Amino acid sequence: MAGPDPAVPLLEVRDLRKQYERTKGWLRRVQGIVRAVDGVSFDVRQGETLALVGESGCGKTTTGRCIVRGIEPTSGEILFDDDGRRRDLVTMDPKELALARQKIRMIFQDPFASLNSRMTVLQIIGEPLLINGRARGKADLMEQVVALLRQVQLDPRYVGRYPNAFSGGQRQRIAIARALALDPRLVIADEPVSALDVSVQAQILNLMKELQQEKGLTYLFVAHNLAVVRYQSDRIAVMYLGRIVELSTREEVFERPLHPYTEMLLLSSPTPDPRARRRSVVVTGDVPDPAKRPAGCAFNPRCRFAQAICRTEEPPLVEVASGDGVSHQVACHLWDRITLEAD
Repeated sequence: MAGPDPAVPLLEVRDLRKQYERTKGWLRRVQGIVRAVDGVSFDVRQGETLALVGESGCGKTTTGRCIVRGIEPTSGEILFDDDGRRRDLVTMDPKELALARQKIRMIFQDPFASLNSRMTVLQIIGEPLLINGRARGKADLMEQVVALLRQVQLDPRYVGRYPNAFSGGQRQRIAIARALALDPRLVIADEPVSALDVSVQAQILNLMKELQQEKGLTYLFVAHNLAVVRYQSDRIAVMYLGRIVELSTREEVFERPLHPYTEMLLLSSPTPDPRARRRSVVVTGDVPDPAKRPAGCAFNPRCRFAQAICRTEEPPLVEVASGDGVSHQVACHLWDRITLEAD
């Protein structure tokens, strides 16, 4: 079958925001506004894997859940290509959203918590098929569930077992089968291997790649492990304190980072080569309180290059020139005046 056009965005996120009120006392007085996602914009092209990376609390998981409206966004647009029609998921009514969610599915971080321990594998994978009228009787349901189990490389004889009878990797395969039950176009994978052993991680990642090639799937891959991201992604969006600070291809981000925060992530990631020598970058301070975002660039209190402009003016995310003609976006006042170390 012909592959999808990689230049066509399947999903466009425009100025997405999610804010929470921080309250105190029994009167619930508002003490501050937490900007979990603060003006995020990106697109996901058909057939690609876009990774959202960053430290815990940067807003990447909230972004993924806002897209499926598991969390209601405060504002912004989430435009999805619904068979040639560009639809805004934010403004959809519940009936329209239920139909759209058949084409956008999620894989969650903890495969044990995301599976109902009181349901069998047949019930777990078959539930979306029954709810959406995709199964014509018990025999057809069994046939479809067996086919899905084979796709994720699980023995069909497991259909009558419960989640506690499986290993973590097997449970995640069941979760993947459930996500694929309705033939989605976009799969949002929220840290899908972080709860698994390293050897099992490789198996699940390989399985996801195989399924992507077979089914033409598009992935939004949420992760913090850069080794996983390097293997799995086509493009990478780096998030810090609710905003994207750098976005480009995998090669550009790993070999020619432009933002000091990206450099920090790369150099703090362990390397499997004991002979490799990398310069140590000292980063002071902790991630700021999202309810008390620093003035100017949010990274300036931790940045070794910070100057006066960084403390007063917020840098926009702009597209900059790349030697290979590849799109590279960065939010840094000094990107063309500093030298960063690549991975």
